[in-house]
Amino acid sequence: MTINEQQDNIIEEFAVFDDWMDKYALLIDLGNSLPDLDEKYKTESNLIEGCQSRVWLQADYADGIITFQGESDAVIVKGIVSLLITILSGHTPKEILDADLYFIEKIGLKEHLSPTRSNGLVAMVKQMRMYALAFQVKG
Repeated sequence: MTINEQQDNIIEEFAVFDDWMDKYALLIDLGNSLPDLDEKYKTESNLIEGCQSRVWLQADYADGIITFQGESDAVIVKGIVSLLITILSGHTPKEILDADLYFIEKIGLKEHLSPTRSNGLVAMVKQMRMYALAFQVKG
C-alpha cells in the first residue's frame, strides 16, 4: 500500500467521528495497539528531541525498505507514533522523503494538539525523514 493510500485510510477512520473526544479515544486505541518497543531500543540516541513526553523511535533498513518501531510514555503521543509508523514504515527512503503528510491537516490533528505536542509531532516527522535521508545516502 502506498503512503497516500495509508493516509487516506486513516483519514476515513477519523472521519467517522465528529467529536474530538472520540478522535482522542481512537488515538489512544491506536497507541495501545502499538507493540511495545524492546528495551534495548529505549536508548538516548533513539529519544526524539523536541517532544515534551518521552518518544523513542527505532529505524531499521533492509532490502531498500525502512521499518520503524516506536513508543512513548504518553498515551495520545503513542497514538501519534502509531499513525506515523503505519504510514511511513515499510517504504523506501525516497518514498518517505517525497511524502506529503497531508493526513495531519485532514484529520484536524494539528489544531487539536497542544503546542508542545504539535512540536513533538513535527520533531517525530523530522526524525523519520532524517533516518530516510541517512539510509538513502548509505544506499
